[in-house]
Amino acid sequence: MRNLVPILLLVAAAHAGDPSYSECPRDTNYTRGGVFQTNLDALLCSLPAAAAGTASGFRTNTTGAAPNRAYGLAQCRADISASDCLTCLNASVHDMAIQCPGRRNSMVVYDTCLLRHASASFFGAADTSWVKYWWNPQNAAQPERFASLLDPLMGNLTERAAYASQRMFAVGTADLTSSDRIYGMAQCTRDLDNDDCHGCLVTAVSRIPTCCAGKRGGQVIFRTCSIRFEVYPFFNSPSEAAISQAAMSPTLPPPPAGARSDYSTPGSTGSNGASRVKTVLAASIPLVAVMLVLLVIACYLSKRNKKSHEHVSIASADGEDWRSSEPLLYDLSTLRAATDNFSEDNLLGEGGFGPVYKGTMQDGQEVAVKRLSKTSRQGHLEMKTEVVLLAKLKHKNLVRLLGCCIQEGEKLLVYEFLCNKSLDKIIFEPSRHQELRWENRYKIIQGIARGLLYLHEDSRLTIIHRDLKASNILLDPNMNPKISDFGLAKLFPIDVSVGNTSSIAGTYGYMAPEYALRGIFSAKSDVFSYGVLVLEIVTGRRNYCCQNSGGSEDLVATVWRHWSRGSMSRLLDCCSADGLRPQEMLRCIHVGLLCLQQEPHLRPSMARVDAMLNSRSITLQAPTAPAFIVPSSTTALGRSIGHEEDPNELDRALSINEASISDLEPR
Repeated sequence: MRNLVPILLLVAAAHAGDPSYSECPRDTNYTRGGVFQTNLDALLCSLPAAAAGTASGFRTNTTGAAPNRAYGLAQCRADISASDCLTCLNASVHDMAIQCPGRRNSMVVYDTCLLRHASASFFGAADTSWVKYWWNPQNAAQPERFASLLDPLMGNLTERAAYASQRMFAVGTADLTSSDRIYGMAQCTRDLDNDDCHGCLVTAVSRIPTCCAGKRGGQVIFRTCSIRFEVYPFFNSPSEAAISQAAMSPTLPPPPAGARSDYSTPGSTGSNGASRVKTVLAASIPLVAVMLVLLVIACYLSKRNKKSHEHVSIASADGEDWRSSEPLLYDLSTLRAATDNFSEDNLLGEGGFGPVYKGTMQDGQEVAVKRLSKTSRQGHLEMKTEVVLLAKLKHKNLVRLLGCCIQEGEKLLVYEFLCNKSLDKIIFEPSRHQELRWENRYKIIQGIARGLLYLHEDSRLTIIHRDLKASNILLDPNMNPKISDFGLAKLFPIDVSVGNTSSIAGTYGYMAPEYALRGIFSAKSDVFSYGVLVLEIVTGRRNYCCQNSGGSEDLVATVWRHWSRGSMSRLLDCCSADGLRPQEMLRCIHVGLLCLQQEPHLRPSMARVDAMLNSRSITLQAPTAPAFIVPSSTTALGRSIGHEEDPNELDRALSINEASISDLEPR
């Protein structure tokens, strides 16, 4: 087998461009003819076809036993076909044999694929210790405008690739002029988890000023991720666009001929120094190609893992069929043991769904277990919604669903445990609100925006949360926010954006006026709730309205009054003076007020909000008077509801109830 691979792969080299780079550490030689080479040859025989034969174009594999086990990873760019994927990976095997002969650890990267092998496992570990730069020697015609567009484009692609793409791949464009665009791409190796992918890409983007500042194009390549930007389309129109939802042209032509020859790499002796074998007898090409395909497929089939991933079908007692994309079933006895049989000592809180308990699994993992109240009718619907939604959603600013349990009349949801609990427990507690410095609050404001942006635009369906509030924002150990409680969420096809319901459910004080008064909800309803939340986070004050017969002023009205008079400094004393940034705080309040405008079409989208928070170059328009401070529009802000309301009664409702939801009817 070890003599077969180099012979079979001669043809593939003639059909692929030079690799972007190869890495061949000189201190990792193996003994020729030994056990490791046998294992490596078997690995490289099977890996290209195995990766090209999957829908994702990605595969990891191992052959042999320690200490001579060979580990391999093959991945193709998400926008290329299976046949192009196989051609590229076969060429990678050929180049690796020529450029890295006798090496235990090697890596070859083309524009459209990469191949890596080693004598020790490297799977799942982000690696930015080795970097390769490429750049276009031509300068951008409008460097300042170019940079102002490139930064948010690459930042957006970083988020999408890490958290909104199953293939960890995203492409997009930014309009430079009426006829010119910047084209960008971000991708990770698919063995990484979302956060590691994100961290790798953030590091790559941070290297742009080092290699490519003011240039018309550039590329930063690490072992586990890469980014690229150009002023011409260098990617195809990928099926992954349906997942990443990155803006791009529907049909993109191939890059200009010879475009790669315009690039240079700093401090490099040239990874392509070894001459490539390109001369093959024309009469022999068809026969060799056929032999290549047949033998590689045979090699692949003999070693293929035939286990297929099965979806779990969760059937409830009333016949409902709940499907999840992951095997998420927990045994009831396990959760009883973890929570000490749902002991009061482990009670974290309670809402309309039912109580939530802290649990500790046998392996020491801490979890939060939400237990459906047996008397709650709407809880069945909420649980179904949360299981279906959270099993499919994946973003660092959304709470992670670990599993569920439907057994012996119990219905339980199991989440990651977040030690800092909910945001309201900190910002509204006088004894604790100084714990959050401004930099933490700003990070929370940005993180919630990114989570909502994912729900509204980057997931496969438009998802309206409908109950965004401080108590539904959980904080991880690093004070990163995670949106929780999807029981009231509504789903829409991509081309539908507005819904209507006679059953108004959510929390007054955060509800948009068109929803509270007329039952009309959309992504702009969540934007309104986000605006209230931003004001609460900046000021550290809860948004109560009409909480007593004296009609005390709500937070939105208070902020607008001070904003109109230019006396905002009185509202910026909630944080520790250490690290205070008044201009940044005022910009957040400005964004919050824009989100609170009476008319939905005047409120920005979450994509626009995210851009306004992350770029000071964007000029903010003056906000109009926010909703709910106009006479006759005042409602009982701060009260949570879940049953059908008479809109005429809303003005007379004065009670405040911190329960999350009460009686939710099907809708």
